[in-house]
Amino acid sequence: MPTLMVSVSGVRGIVGDGLEPEVLVKYINAYADFIGSKGKVVLGSDGRISGGYVRNIVTGTLQAKGFDVIDIGICPTPTVLYAVRKLGADGGIQLSASHNPNEWNALKLLNDEGEFMTPEQNKVMLEKIENPLPYKPWDKLGKVEFYSEAIREHKEDVLKLPHINIDAIKERKFKVLLDCVNGAGSYIMPELLKDFGCEVIELNCEKTGIFPRLPEPIPENLTEAMAAVKEHGADLGVIVDPDVDRLVLITDRGEPFVEENTISSAVRFVLSKNPGNVVVNLSTTRAVDDIASELGGKVFRSPVGEANVVKLMKEVDAVIGGEGSGGVIYPALHYGRDALVGTVLILQSLLDFGGTMTELKAAIPEYHITKKKVNIAGKNPDDVLAKMVEKYKDEKINTDDGVRIDFDDHWVHFRKSNTEPIVRCIAEAKSPEKSEAAANKYLEEIKALL
Repeated sequence: MPTLMVSVSGVRGIVGDGLEPEVLVKYINAYADFIGSKGKVVLGSDGRISGGYVRNIVTGTLQAKGFDVIDIGICPTPTVLYAVRKLGADGGIQLSASHNPNEWNALKLLNDEGEFMTPEQNKVMLEKIENPLPYKPWDKLGKVEFYSEAIREHKEDVLKLPHINIDAIKERKFKVLLDCVNGAGSYIMPELLKDFGCEVIELNCEKTGIFPRLPEPIPENLTEAMAAVKEHGADLGVIVDPDVDRLVLITDRGEPFVEENTISSAVRFVLSKNPGNVVVNLSTTRAVDDIASELGGKVFRSPVGEANVVKLMKEVDAVIGGEGSGGVIYPALHYGRDALVGTVLILQSLLDFGGTMTELKAAIPEYHITKKKVNIAGKNPDDVLAKMVEKYKDEKINTDDGVRIDFDDHWVHFRKSNTEPIVRCIAEAKSPEKSEAAANKYLEEIKALL
């Protein structure tokens, strides 16, 4: 069965088994009609092998709709977000299936503010699929401009972020193990770290676009990197996914820093310099709340998804935000998850802290998350979640995205899947045993409702 996933994050599928030329044309047609009758669209790619094929179809379709294409080449997704605003474009598209394996690709679609479309904008775009506007005649076709400087401009502005002392970081001479999984990070991350005086040990930083391992930056896929940190005596490991919007860190002991701690550390650093509001999604660690409380900040929680986080960040004028998957959003530069930004914030945080990455990790409030799922085939997931709301109606409940219930010593978040007959259960507590026990308890309660 062909695989195609359409969501507020874009259109994702397996090349040759869901993401065919006609599918690309259909969605680019709708996207062009959503933007308007003419204008400029920034186009980038994360470097995976199918990027050339997808780029040709996307470029041709946009030209046929009368749009000029500013092709910025292989680059991080945040570079496309940055370039849309920098170049005054009317939209942007990144060709990237993020952490999915080699056989996948996707269209990540941006609005004219250089942000992922809001759920409302996405709905409007999808409504245009069935009745596309006509293509333009020969004398009104769009043009293509190649602009290779966007990735360098993005990096240069990262170097100018507030509260970052480049000279002091250079003096520290951090030794960093860098793993870019041969994706877009290979084109800029080594250079960025060297600009900060780091000694860089490069692992999987070849510009081949062929991922040598499963690209999702989770511990089971990072055994080689963790071993290399210890082997080289590195101060830390920096791991990015193929399109460089997620940042995962490894301690000096070659152990996971833990994804949730990436955003926790960024929040601590930014609030220590500029107290204000913070936005994270409903599945992100409670450590963020603890840190914000210490530093005079206030935490707001959005539905899962970068577009949802950004929407709420703008509404509450947040100074920092992100997601527990390693996504740091710092509006001082732009509204998007950006591993370049996250890396720089972590380097400055580590310098200011004065200890090791292991010690920095220990200084973050300790929580443990357990993720499970339960099959509810034949049942309406909304009915199942409604029963859980009724069962815990006297507790603190948030229903903006599934159901999150907060207790004094733990929280649990239930979300239905849009593609499978399952309900996901995420629980967090102060110890792995307690989070595991909580998750199992709620799964049994859901099963009892079926």
